Amino acid sequence: MQETFNMSRKNVIFATKYYYVASSLLLNNFCMDSNYVLFALKLLGALALLVFGMKQMSESLQKMAGPQLRNVLRKMTTNRFTALLTGTSVTAAVQSSTATTVMTVSFVNAGLLTLAQAIGIIMGANIGTTLTAWIMSAGMSFNITDFIWPAFLIGLILTYRKKQENIGTFLFGMAFLLFGLGTLRQTGADMNLGEQPAVLAFFKSFDPNSFTTILLFLIIGGILTVCVQSSAAVMAITMILCASGALPIYPGIALVMGENIGTTVTSNLAALTASTQARRAALAHMFFNIFGVFWILIVFKPFINMICGLVGYDVTLMDNTNPGFKDNAAKLNYVLPAFHTGFNLVNTAILIWFIPQIEKFVTKVIKDKKKEEGEEDMPEKLVYIDRGLVHTPEIAVLQAQKEIAHYAERILRMYGMVEELVDETDKEKFAKGYERIAKYENIADNMEIEIANFLEQVSDLHLSDDTKSKIRSMMRQISEIESIGDACYNLSRTLNRKMDSGKEFNEWQTKSLKEMMEITEKSLLQMSHVLNGRRGETSLRDSINIEIEINAKRDQLKAENVEAINEHQYDYAVGTMFADLVNECEKLADYVINVVEARLK
Repeated sequence: MQETFNMSRKNVIFATKYYYVASSLLLNNFCMDSNYVLFALKLLGALALLVFGMKQMSESLQKMAGPQLRNVLRKMTTNRFTALLTGTSVTAAVQSSTATTVMTVSFVNAGLLTLAQAIGIIMGANIGTTLTAWIMSAGMSFNITDFIWPAFLIGLILTYRKKQENIGTFLFGMAFLLFGLGTLRQTGADMNLGEQPAVLAFFKSFDPNSFTTILLFLIIGGILTVCVQSSAAVMAITMILCASGALPIYPGIALVMGENIGTTVTSNLAALTASTQARRAALAHMFFNIFGVFWILIVFKPFINMICGLVGYDVTLMDNTNPGFKDNAAKLNYVLPAFHTGFNLVNTAILIWFIPQIEKFVTKVIKDKKKEEGEEDMPEKLVYIDRGLVHTPEIAVLQAQKEIAHYAERILRMYGMVEELVDETDKEKFAKGYERIAKYENIADNMEIEIANFLEQVSDLHLSDDTKSKIRSMMRQISEIESIGDACYNLSRTLNRKMDSGKEFNEWQTKSLKEMMEITEKSLLQMSHVLNGRRGETSLRDSINIEIEINAKRDQLKAENVEAINEHQYDYAVGTMFADLVNECEKLADYVINVVEARLK
């Protein structure tokens, strides 16, 4: 055994030596200088910090201002201009156009916004996201790493305080973002890309004045953004290359244009499995950017030269041997965000007048899914929850609550089918109705599982205590709603048993059962009202009063039913079926009150 251990030890030592020699040879052959490996690792690490910092900032801001953002999006979209301003301000606040777009699509699904309003907000989101480019430009222009250490310290302290945890996370994200920018700036300067013959030779192989070169770099920018999944990261790389003097202005601008298209490809891919409205909103976002790229290519040089003139960049100073070349190239840090802002402003100014036409276009391209006869009221998929989109807790809670309200409406429709069976005397029609209710019961079970799975996924995120409480409440709601579905199915089974027995209820039983079912339906309607409304706008008292009325009616009917059996008005079997129906209605009402209590808790 010791011999085996020694042999294994020798093998490990040999493998380690071999790996070391091979690594050295590879580095010598392919890098010629180990510093380049270090530079590459620094760049990748800095980009990772940048993306992580932006993600942390965005998520923490959404947690802090989630309900307020919801109210802003819902109220400040009365026309296309307020929708535009709303999208701009919200995106600037949360530092994520993707978050704004996803939130907007969620509200469209929830019926809080129209598709036209959503398009206006998405246009504003494109303007708001330009703030990120300006922040990056500032980070590339001077060394800001010396100022981030207090943010790390304060953020660490606040994360241990429950009430200020989100503020601490925001400070951490901001510090990581600035640290990543500072590292990118310093690494770019240390690499001296503008003085590296190989880098200069590569970019000089492309004619910066050629339209083909512009198209090529536009495609490269789009592909890089799709691969990296972050337009901010690609923008940072573009700034480093341009500021070093290695990448000329026109191809650099083409990369930025490609980033605009690449980020819309990402959202469209994410929306492939989402609802029809989500895919339409994503297509409108892509149309916005593609249209912008189309017209900017027509007036490419005049527009770029105008932007450069505003910033003070000299487009004619392309010789890196010129004494003023480096100072002029440094101004590219401001040219890129200035172009990004100007592009989105002009594009929005053109397209904001054509929002109705854009809405018609995306609706025509992405049509509603066709449903077969009889399927229109039996959807087996969720309506408001889109798993294909990235969710933040605030959005997910809203979607889940709307889905639960929709779930309750389906159960209410199922109850209506049960009421129809009471009067049905034709056996064939009764069988079809009974079969339909059975299908609804299976759908109700599936909906419960799907909503529960979604809530479990949300619970894995970093949640506030209030959000955790909401999710627990929603879990109870869907469980009780599913029990209502079971009660509806039990009612139909009892009615089916009566149909199979060939027995009929007398006039009093039929009338009494309908009265009981009408009161029960009233409780279901009140439950639906509570689920669709806000907590402060509804009261538990109304549901309790209906529950008291149902209990009193049940006690009355039970007593009268026993008396009727004793007086031989109908036989015991008929009386038992009548009693089962009355008791099941009362049980159903108990589940209803449980749902209302969970919602208003």
